[in-house]
Amino acid sequence: MSKPDLNDLLREHAPNALAALMRRYDDFDACEDAVQEALLAAAVQWPVESVPDNPTGWLTMVASRRWTDLWRNDVARRRREEVAASLAVVDPEPPPSEDDTLTLLFLCCHPALNRSSQVALTLRAVGGLTTAEIARALLVSDTTVGQRISRAKQRIKASGAKFRMPSPEDRPARLAAVMEVLYFIFNEGYTASSGPALNRVDLTAEAIRLTRQLHDRLPADGEVAGLLALMLLTDARRPARVGPDGALIPLAEQDRGRWDGDAIAEGVALLTRTLATSSLGPYQLQAAIAAVHDEARRAEDTDWREILGLYSLLDNLAPGPMVTLNRIVAIAMVHGPRVGLDHLDAAVADPALAGHYRTHAVRAHLLDLLGDAEAAREHYELAARQTLSIPEQEYLFARAARIAGPDTT
Repeated sequence: MSKPDLNDLLREHAPNALAALMRRYDDFDACEDAVQEALLAAAVQWPVESVPDNPTGWLTMVASRRWTDLWRNDVARRRREEVAASLAVVDPEPPPSEDDTLTLLFLCCHPALNRSSQVALTLRAVGGLTTAEIARALLVSDTTVGQRISRAKQRIKASGAKFRMPSPEDRPARLAAVMEVLYFIFNEGYTASSGPALNRVDLTAEAIRLTRQLHDRLPADGEVAGLLALMLLTDARRPARVGPDGALIPLAEQDRGRWDGDAIAEGVALLTRTLATSSLGPYQLQAAIAAVHDEARRAEDTDWREILGLYSLLDNLAPGPMVTLNRIVAIAMVHGPRVGLDHLDAAVADPALAGHYRTHAVRAHLLDLLGDAEAAREHYELAARQTLSIPEQEYLFARAARIAGPDTT
């Protein structure tokens, strides 16, 4: 088996093995360490001895033995060697539990953790990514990721959280946190907040994979379905977002023939089903907006009035700075750039928007549409200096240079 295939296999079965140990021992830190050692053993043994018939059972058994070793080495503190040994006799083919991945997601998104810790722990425990892979994806050091994961496990233990589904009263809030983390992971992959690449496909792919699993376990939840549809409809445009040189290509200038038609069809079908059977939520609205863009054969065919109506609904249901900016763009496309600028002038009273680079970029775009080249160039340059994304920075400087025209000095 090739190395990529082996890595995919380990990533697929690691969360199930971790869940099996958590059901028995309910100690996130020790169980996760034990599973990591089992994964290392599998990476060495399986290419030589072949993949076992039951990979999850093999990983669970090896990890359970390692957990027992760790327990026995801690005799002075625990003094429960015999109990641990008895617990370690496990069925090599543990019965599957359809809620295991969902329970892990809830645990990784525990409210005791901050967002960066939730993301790192989710990618590690549920996504099966190594510390090095997470570090590369998030553009931080291995040490930083290791510290985040270690602190997260310590906080979960200190909180007294158990490996079980939250109560019916707590579940809606915890599910909302899970979806926020998955969407954060997707967005960081779709438009990286910093670094040389616009996209980080490993993150978008992982977010979609995990959201599929969440939808499989909660098929009747309209917002989970909406989130999956939103990711599919957005990621469908990824092949056309960058040129051969890695330069950013804005939506209006993309070759729509390069969009992923299968992903668009799946996203639209998923959204259509959920809109007909569940109450409207923010992720469904965002997916509907993405669908309007994706179904326009040309940029000039985009139904901006429908998009404006959807953003107005979203602004009432889940207001936020980026919703405000996107709605202003839709207002400008429907009612003209001057009206859009008037709304933008009012919106910058919000401190979250006042100095944001996207605010300068929107203002530059509207000024450009209005014909005020000098002011547009100034704001494109302001936006470019503030973003940490190199492709976005290069695009914004290029827009400023195009407005300025050839050097006549």
